[in-house]
Amino acid sequence: CCPQLEGLCSFLQLSTCPEHLLVRFCGWLLALTPDLSYTSAAILAEQLFLRRVLSLTQLPSRHFMAALASFCSKYSQPFCRVLVTAVLREPGEGAQQTKLVCELVEECLEPDCVRLVLSQVLEVPLSEKLLPVVQAVLARQEVLPPELLDLLVLTLCRQAPAFATSLSYAKLVTAVLTVYQSQVS
Repeated sequence: CCPQLEGLCSFLQLSTCPEHLLVRFCGWLLALTPDLSYTSAAILAEQLFLRRVLSLTQLPSRHFMAALASFCSKYSQPFCRVLVTAVLREPGEGAQQTKLVCELVEECLEPDCVRLVLSQVLEVPLSEKLLPVVQAVLARQEVLPPELLDLLVLTLCRQAPAFATSLSYAKLVTAVLTVYQSQVS
C-alpha cells in the first residue's frame, strides 16, 4: 500500500500541516493496532518530518519536538533510516539539523538506534558537522559491538590528518579513549 499511503499523505498535506496537529496525528498513529509496518512507518517519517527537519534554520518548536519524540519512541528504526540518513548526507553546515540529531540521540533513541546512528555516521566521510553526533553517541556510554567500535577507532585514525587542528576532534578521541579504555589498545 506504499503508493496509496504516499497519496493519502499528499492528499492530507501532512508535510505542511500545523505542528500542533502533527502532535495529535502522531498520538493517533501510536494508538493504532496493530503497529505500522516498517515500510509504512518509513513513509510516514518521510512525509511528516523530512522536509521540516531539512529546512530548520532555528531551534524546532516544542510541538515539533513532541511529535518527533512520540513518533521516534515507537518507530525509531524507520525514523533513523529515513531522517538521520538524510541529515547526514545533506551538504553544508546544517547546524540545526545536527543539534536535532544530537538531541534525539541523547534523549529519545533506544540503544540499538543509537548504534544505528553511529554506523550511519561512519558510512559517510567525517566532517566537523558530524563530530557532535559521534560525541552524543559516546555520551550515552552504550556498549558497542566490537566491529562497530573497531570501525569507529579505525575511522578516527584515518581521519586524524584532516582534523589536525580541530578541538572537537581532540575531544572526541579523548572521549573514545575514556569511555572505551578497556577495549581500545
